[in-house]
Amino acid sequence: MLSLVLPKGSLERATLELFDSADISVHRSSDVTYRGTINDPRIDEVRILRPQEIPRYVAEGLFDLGITGRDWVAETGSDVTTLGELRYSKNTSRPIRLVLAVPADSTWTEPSDLPQGVKVSSEYPELTRRFFEDLGIQAEIALSYGATEAKVPDIVDAVVEITETGRALRAAGLRVIHTILTSHTELVANPQSYADPERRHAMEQIHTLLCGVLEARGKVLVKMNVPAESLDEVIDLLPSMKAPTVNELFGGNGYAVESVVPKTEINILIPELCDVGASDIIELAISKIVH
Repeated sequence: MLSLVLPKGSLERATLELFDSADISVHRSSDVTYRGTINDPRIDEVRILRPQEIPRYVAEGLFDLGITGRDWVAETGSDVTTLGELRYSKNTSRPIRLVLAVPADSTWTEPSDLPQGVKVSSEYPELTRRFFEDLGIQAEIALSYGATEAKVPDIVDAVVEITETGRALRAAGLRVIHTILTSHTELVANPQSYADPERRHAMEQIHTLLCGVLEARGKVLVKMNVPAESLDEVIDLLPSMKAPTVNELFGGNGYAVESVVPKTEINILIPELCDVGASDIIELAISKIVH
C-alpha cells in the first residue's frame, strides 16, 4: 500500500532501532543496501536514502511516506504533509538547532553585527541565503560538503551549522550567536497520498506505533502490594501519567498498585516505597505507551 523512505547516515541507526521497537522491523540483505522490506501489509516498499533528498522525493510522489528533519523540509521548500514530530535524533531526544556561529574571539554578538560581504559556509545554502536576505546583509555563501566548522577563520568568516549540544562548535573555537531553526525529526507524507483515506489511515497507524515507542522510552512500570494502612503514603509517592491503578487483593489483604514512572527516579522511589510499607515490588520494562 505505502512506499516508505528512511534516512541514511547519522539518523539511520536510530531510525532502524525505532522501527524495530515498534514491531515493524526493516529487513535488508546487508547494512549497506539501499532497499529493504517490512513484513507488514501496510508497507510495500522501503528505501534508505539521504535525508537531504527525502522531502523532495516525498513531495514529488516518488514515496508516500518518509522520515527526515524539519531542517531539510525547510531547506528544500518541499510541499509535504507532516504527521507529527518524532522526538529522537542521532544521540538524544533533543532537537537539533541550525545556528549561526562565529569565531569565539570575534566582537560579533548578534547577526546584525556581521558586515556586508561576510563569507559564510553552510550545508544549508537556501536557509542561509534567506536568513541573510531578511537581515539585509549581503553574504557570500559557500556550500559546504562537511567539516563546516573547520573553515573558520581561514576560509570563511562564519558558519551556519547544525548542532545538538554545541560541543563540536566550541571545540573548533566557535561561538553560537543565533539559532536560525530548531528541527525535530518528522514523519512526512505526500499530500496526494495523505488525501486518500485508506493510505492516510495506514500512515496514522504507523505513526501511532512509532510515537508509542518514543513515549515509553525512559519509563518503567512498577507493581507492588500495599497494606491498607500504607496506601495513602504509597499513592503520595507515586508519579503517574493519570493516576496509579489500585486493585483490592483477594481476601481484602491490602491492595495491588501499579504505576508508570520515569526510569531516572526508580533508584530513589523503590527504597522509599519499601520504607512506607510496600512489598513484592516489581519493575517492568515498557515497549510502547499509546494514549
